[in-house]
Amino acid sequence: MKKNHIRIIVLFALTFAFLFFFFRSVEWDQVLGYLTGIGIEYLVLLILLVPLNFVFRSVRWKCLLKHEKENVSFYNRFAGNAVGFAVTGLFPGRLGELVKPIYLAQKEGLNKGFVIGTVVVERMFDLFNMCFLLGVFFISRPLYISIFNLEIEKEAYSNLALWGILGIAIGTVILLLSLSLYFFKEKTLKIISFFLKPLSQKWRDQIMGLIDEFIKGLKFFHSVGDVFVYIFWSLVVWLNIAVLYWIWLFAYEIAVPFFYIFPYVFLTMVGASIPTPGMIGGFDYFSKYGLTSLYGVETNLAVGMTLVIHAIQLAVTYVIGYGILWKEGISLFQVKKLGEQSKP
Repeated sequence: MKKNHIRIIVLFALTFAFLFFFFRSVEWDQVLGYLTGIGIEYLVLLILLVPLNFVFRSVRWKCLLKHEKENVSFYNRFAGNAVGFAVTGLFPGRLGELVKPIYLAQKEGLNKGFVIGTVVVERMFDLFNMCFLLGVFFISRPLYISIFNLEIEKEAYSNLALWGILGIAIGTVILLLSLSLYFFKEKTLKIISFFLKPLSQKWRDQIMGLIDEFIKGLKFFHSVGDVFVYIFWSLVVWLNIAVLYWIWLFAYEIAVPFFYIFPYVFLTMVGASIPTPGMIGGFDYFSKYGLTSLYGVETNLAVGMTLVIHAIQLAVTYVIGYGILWKEGISLFQVKKLGEQSKP
């Protein structure tokens, strides 16, 4: 319990630290004006686009789940995504990443460890796809500069490259570990067991049990065709997110080529990966940084725009996720407890 309290304190300290830098040097009268500066037609369009993220993620998820069960309900896949993101949006520590697979596992009678493994695969491919799209931007950047006369500050360009390299490195390590677990299971488990020796027997057994089940979630690696189909749907997921942000920029009369949105999406992905409740702080700071450094947006406008898009995403997610829970007669704290009980 004490360790849990320390973890929560650290996460909230991170949240307030990022919010401090996000709101620093802000003129509130201007920011408040920008909060209502978005046209109603754009507002409605953005609200309609947010649920598409759950739709595409649900279609993509089927590519992994079919190796355990062929006909997993689309509604349950959609509900799992929505509920998971809603829980992540309210509680610290990205608890929804555990709630999502466990919710689906219970609904469909699937192996819990297997479904948790599929979510780890999802995050790994999310990272790879965003690094790929960032690479496309870097390759095509000279065309943007010559045609649209857009320039990135040297510091921002350097930071983007650094984050991209770091993302590729992390993703590669996770991919290699996953492949090793699937194709060289016994040897890899022995190596992992060796490094877990300092832990108590109880913790070692729980971690090894989860890893053993996670391996079952890697079945799709056995089919090259399934891997390519999954990569395609992963690109669709992130292209949909890019379209959302691209239209949002147009709503504030910031016209940029479509592929120029990818570095901003990558930066917000970095911010969103920080396990604060509702991505608050991390997403906001990196959004503001991206808007000001990539597109030359004035600071007050960047803060106002970020508050609008963040509020839209959270509000739509809450309405859908908690609407599903209300329909099923499940309380918020019941589903929170579901995720907490699954931690090793």
